[in-house]
Amino acid sequence: MSESQSTPGKRLLLVAATTGYQTRMFSEAAHRLGFHVTLATDRCHVLDDPWGDHAIPVRFEDPDGAAVTLAAGTFDAVAAVGDRPAYIASLAAGLLGIPFHPPEAVAAARSKFLSRERFRAAGLPVPEYFRVKLAEDPAEVAARAQYPCVLKPLGLSASRGVIRADDQIQFLTAFDRIRRILSSVEIVRLDDDADTYLQVERYIPGPEFALEGLVTAGRLQVLALFDKPDPLEGPFFEETIYVTPSRQSQAVQSSIARAAQKAIHALGLRSGPVHTEMRCNEEGVWILEVAPRCIGGLCARSLVFQPRIPLEELILRHAAGEDVSGAQLRDGASGVMMIPIPRAGVYQSAQGVRDALEVPGIREVVITAKQGQMLQPLPEGGSYLGFLFAAGQTPHQAEEALRQAHGKLAFEILGALPVIGKAVAD
Repeated sequence: MSESQSTPGKRLLLVAATTGYQTRMFSEAAHRLGFHVTLATDRCHVLDDPWGDHAIPVRFEDPDGAAVTLAAGTFDAVAAVGDRPAYIASLAAGLLGIPFHPPEAVAAARSKFLSRERFRAAGLPVPEYFRVKLAEDPAEVAARAQYPCVLKPLGLSASRGVIRADDQIQFLTAFDRIRRILSSVEIVRLDDDADTYLQVERYIPGPEFALEGLVTAGRLQVLALFDKPDPLEGPFFEETIYVTPSRQSQAVQSSIARAAQKAIHALGLRSGPVHTEMRCNEEGVWILEVAPRCIGGLCARSLVFQPRIPLEELILRHAAGEDVSGAQLRDGASGVMMIPIPRAGVYQSAQGVRDALEVPGIREVVITAKQGQMLQPLPEGGSYLGFLFAAGQTPHQAEEALRQAHGKLAFEILGALPVIGKAVAD
């Protein structure tokens, strides 16, 4: 697989929720490959190209209508940035006759309940779980749960709204908190039936991992397996550090890959990127989710393939029909830290960026928060202050560089921020 343009002239449909940094990374990769890119985003169709990107306006609350609009164009490949865009892309690809994940598979993958149902039917280990409507009596639901348990909104991602409860009192608090999160205007406007439910699952102990891969004709190609060295034990599940290659034994890594392949088959995913999360313990590999998209945010910058091919470019080559089965990560280890939001408030500034950049192994410090931006940590929020990127000869070196660099940073967050109807003190 060469670094040169191998499939120029392809017409790419890129479906994205916003014109944010990950969308720009895909667009830039497409232009490097010589693709003709058409962007489709969730925006008002009345305004005349407000961002100057000539995007097709679609409404994510009407995925079928959006797909029909997009299928009126002529495209050779389809790609998506984010969970909701992936579903619209799957519908459009089906109408266009372009290889992608089938819509029913994407819908199942996006639903924590449907994915659990399919995993169980396929013989994969799944925790005890049940789905409840938010309108149900939480006290009755709490009496049915096995503790410790985890409450999960069905329609949200990136651990947003996911809360562990160790007893019925914590369960009632978590249930009410999730109900208030799902009543926010930004979620209600999407009119998604999944946002009227939550799922209760038995808590699964053990370290967590993330697998990045590509699926071709239903077969998984593992691109990277990330360790998550920080324990994710609750009550909230904010992810911080990802490091690859994994430090697990080859036997454990092989069992993770086999479980991911089985989960992909159970869901019916066929063609495109997948981002899979799992936990491992003495009982086996427990698949938490298989998202029909690549890793989110700027985290993809931690993955560069030989000779110098970024993940976005690899995904687009695959979407255009190129054989990328020989893709291999560059030598050494790499890692990324999603800088957590320590408290709610109004972001002002970051100090210590230069000092962080001087830590051996640190490649990049990217602060994505903007001055004046209102910040919310998990479980209400779903974003980060920015990203740290590191490289090293070993995973340990990359991890230590990230921790040292994070220790150099300080953030000024002022004031108090109302969170779903309640004031949170700074």
